[in-house]
Amino acid sequence: MKHAYLILAHGSFGLLRELLSRLDDARNDIFVHIDKKAQVLPELHTEHAGLYFTHERVDVRWGDWTVVEAEYVLFAEAVSHGPYQYYHLLSGVDLPVKSQDYIHAFCERNAGKEFIGYTLTEITPEIVRKVRRWHLFPEDFKNTSIVKRALRAACIRLQELLGIYRNRNIPFKKGSQWVSVTDAMARHFLSHRAWAQKVFSHNFCADEMVMQTLAWQPPFRERLYNTEADGAGCLRAIGWKDGQIIDWTARDLPALEASEALFARKFNESILQSL
Repeated sequence: MKHAYLILAHGSFGLLRELLSRLDDARNDIFVHIDKKAQVLPELHTEHAGLYFTHERVDVRWGDWTVVEAEYVLFAEAVSHGPYQYYHLLSGVDLPVKSQDYIHAFCERNAGKEFIGYTLTEITPEIVRKVRRWHLFPEDFKNTSIVKRALRAACIRLQELLGIYRNRNIPFKKGSQWVSVTDAMARHFLSHRAWAQKVFSHNFCADEMVMQTLAWQPPFRERLYNTEADGAGCLRAIGWKDGQIIDWTARDLPALEASEALFARKFNESILQSL
């Protein structure tokens, strides 16, 4: 059965072309969502894999529900062409660090497993801050005015003083947005779209929690590939430094290729000079 690659892209289209070339295999179909803010759409093509673009384009804003909304658009498009054995969610600045032969063989050996990463450290204060409070102006978390920042902070402080919590009875889980899931999990995710929008709107960084929270319930919890090592279950190599994701470079490629990871996040276009 084929695999589906779901790509959230917003720029760096040279790197996106490199990603497509590495996924261009007759055993794959590729689905691309390009951020609505992109003024000029790139010319993209494949020779062997099916290539599809979502007709609906979301104006994706960091930390906002719109990130998850774009995921839903991608999954809906891919499932409508499916079923597929696996749905791999990537960004346009990720690259596979294993061959397609390796990835397909690995998924066949682990057929039925859900490759979803989980944060295993204590996250209760983070959960309270991100999804148990109402956030004003969630579409402007990164770029906002002093007035909006002040109003947002005042709203959070008022909720703290009054003991206001939302989503009290939901056992939230957290991890990486980037996952590889079965057709059953993809359809489970899609069936909870209205629920997710209600629960996670006016929250912060819902993309880190929707899939993790849904997959933690039976029967999917028993199918998770790895819940023993922090973040390892998604099989993505993600570099962190001081709370920020760092760009991998050509010097990192041998170690990435030797790791257990199937994909690495993230690169910038300078890597193209070394490939």
